[in-house]
Amino acid sequence: MWKKKEEKKEEGKEENLLKELCRDDAELYDFLSNYLFLDPLAAISKKSLDILTEEGGKNGDFRPAVDKAIFEGAQNPGERERYIKVIQNLALKTIHVTEQEKEKVEKEGLTDRAASLGKRIENQKFMSERTEDIISVASKFYKETLVELGESERREERKEKREKVEAEEWRTAEIEKAGREARKKEIGGMGREERREAEKQDKRGELAAEEKKEARAEEKGEAESEEQRIEEMEKAGREARKKERGRN
Repeated sequence: MWKKKEEKKEEGKEENLLKELCRDDAELYDFLSNYLFLDPLAAISKKSLDILTEEGGKNGDFRPAVDKAIFEGAQNPGERERYIKVIQNLALKTIHVTEQEKEKVEKEGLTDRAASLGKRIENQKFMSERTEDIISVASKFYKETLVELGESERREERKEKREKVEAEEWRTAEIEKAGREARKKEIGGMGREERREAEKQDKRGELAAEEKKEARAEEKGEAESEEQRIEEMEKAGREARKKERGRN
C-alpha cells in the first residue's frame, strides 16, 4: 500500500509539472501526458534511434523510436532541428502504416477498430504539426524529472544507510542486554567480596556503554539534521527552477 501511495504521489507531481509547462494548451497536454515518462531512463529503450526506427519499419510500431527521439531531442538542444525532422518523419511512417491497417479493418466492418486507428492518425498529424512545441516542453519536463529522480535515488540511499545503522544499534542493544542478564546470573553465584568487585566492574562497563549510546544518539541527531538540511536545499532548488521556468 505504501508503494502505491508513493507511485500516486509521483504521478501527481508529474501531472502538475506537465500542466504547468503546457499552460492552457489542452491538446498539447493531452498528447504529452501519453508520451512523456516519469522515469525515462527506465522506460525508454536503450537501443539506438536508428535501430528502433529500423525495427519499426519491420513490425510497423514506431512508438519506441518516437519516445527515443523526443527524449534525445529534449536532451540535445543544439540538434533540435534534426530531431524535429526525425520525429516528423516517424509520424509520417506511422500514418502510412496506420492508414493501411485502417483501410483493411474498414473492409472487414470493424468500425470500432477503424475509429481507434483514425484517432491514432490524427494524433500523429498533431505530433508532426507541433513537434517543436513537443520537444520544447519535453526538454523542460525531462530536465526537472531527471533532477528529481537523482534526488530520489540519493534519498533512498541515505534511507538504506540509516536503516543499516539502526539495525546495528538494535543488534548491539540485544547483545548488551543478553550480556547483562548472563552476567547477573554469574554474579549471583559469587561470594560477597567477589560479587562486590564484579559489580564495580559492571558499573564501569555500564557507564562506558551509556557513553557509547549517547554518542550514537548524537550521531543520529546530526544525521537527521543533515537530512533536513538536504531536504530544504532540494525544496529551494525546485522552487528556483519553477520560477526560472515561469520566466521562459
